[in-house]
Amino acid sequence: MAVKSLLGLDIGSSSVKASLINADTGQLISSAFSPKEEMRINSPKLGWAEQHPDDWWKHILNAVNEIRSKTEFDPADIEGIGISYQMHGLVMVDDNMKVLRPSIIWCDSRAVELGDKAFSEMGDEYCLVNLLNSPGNFTASKLKWVKENEPEIYKSISKIMLPGDYIAAKLTGEIVTTVSGLSEGVFWDFQEKAISSRLLDFYGLNSSMIPDIIPTFSVQGELTNAAAAELGLAPGIKVGYRAGDQPNNAFSLNVLNPKEIAATAGTSGVIYGVTDKNSYDQQSRVNTFAHVNYSNDNPSLGVLLCINGTGILNSWMRNTVLGGKYTYEEMNQLASKVAVGSEGLVTIPFGNGAERVLANREVNARFSGYNFNTHKIGHMLRSSQEGIVFSFKYGLDIMKDMGVDVEVVRAGHANMFLSPVFAETLANTCNIEIELYNTDGSVGAARGAGIGTDYYKSPAEAFGGLNKIKDYKPDAGNLKVYEEAYGKWFEELNNILAV
Repeated sequence: MAVKSLLGLDIGSSSVKASLINADTGQLISSAFSPKEEMRINSPKLGWAEQHPDDWWKHILNAVNEIRSKTEFDPADIEGIGISYQMHGLVMVDDNMKVLRPSIIWCDSRAVELGDKAFSEMGDEYCLVNLLNSPGNFTASKLKWVKENEPEIYKSISKIMLPGDYIAAKLTGEIVTTVSGLSEGVFWDFQEKAISSRLLDFYGLNSSMIPDIIPTFSVQGELTNAAAAELGLAPGIKVGYRAGDQPNNAFSLNVLNPKEIAATAGTSGVIYGVTDKNSYDQQSRVNTFAHVNYSNDNPSLGVLLCINGTGILNSWMRNTVLGGKYTYEEMNQLASKVAVGSEGLVTIPFGNGAERVLANREVNARFSGYNFNTHKIGHMLRSSQEGIVFSFKYGLDIMKDMGVDVEVVRAGHANMFLSPVFAETLANTCNIEIELYNTDGSVGAARGAGIGTDYYKSPAEAFGGLNKIKDYKPDAGNLKVYEEAYGKWFEELNNILAV
């Protein structure tokens, strides 16, 4: 009997992952990722971050071909393809859909000043009430930077896209986008429920560059003969879903309603809370976007706290400081042998571009309190993980001030959440329960495709096979020591910000 399946693609900045799931049971059939080492982020100048979209496509081909090589399945039985992608990136193509320059990706800081100027001159009331964000260094501001600094490229633009829009176009030949995607680029006016003409006018951007809008869950095109040949799949497979990585991560954990919270800790770290209120932070240190199930009748919003320097700090410790001599599991074991607070060693993890949670300041990573007679490798590793968690706590307090309730956080059992030190520190520092599930972004994208193609008739039907595999509860007798460690970190951060 034929096994119906769904294919999910997750285009991250570290790697591309593909997962094939059984459409009826929700169980994973096979998965693969590419490259095997972390994908390169190019930085031609300080604060810049670029990747070429052709590299994403190359790694999609590698991952899908690996699944094909190790798994027996009939490509004709794939019912739909879903896409998750790194948010806020800018891809520009000409009339022939040729990419005009490398993508300016999420952690690029070059447009911060342009976004701050827009926030000031357009007025914080309009930006926060209508856009729910400062334009910051989001996609719209990156496009303005291209207009000012690379005018010949700007003149050649036919359409702009987010990374997921580009991959969908490579699959289907059709260039379209979503409200959720436009909101993450800060193009969407939540009061007018339309593309912000005021922002486009302020930046002098041509509205014809913005693709037509389709629903997040919908048939968004079919796999072309050319794409099918490259992938080794059957032409005509429907693309049924696309979403930015953080809304998709929340979706993959069945986080769709107010008070539900999702987290991820890959290259960057994110806490994502769902609300039905147009919530915003006065300094735009956390950001609000349209969630995957947003509509005019259901104004479901995701409040997103992003910490740029999360898994990238952990990989930097492994590859640069430790010379690649330890596995991540070995690093976690060394960290677990050190007491909470790392005996006074403090790590400030903000070393991956301008941090929104710090009002777009670029303070870089800091390490303080080293004692050459006391501190060893384990202290450095625990302090790094604690620094990441403490930055989460810092942002969570901002979210709580906005009225976002946090009781339980759900996350995939992956990346930094594979570390008991990390998960225990988060549970105890924030006094919340952490639930870990057997899912990731590519599996979530596959489930989304099942909804978008109507294979599933409801979200509830899509989440068969989603199981909690571990949880961490706060230890009431140990909260004080975590509170003291966070207080020391918080004091150090305030000293840096005061300069």
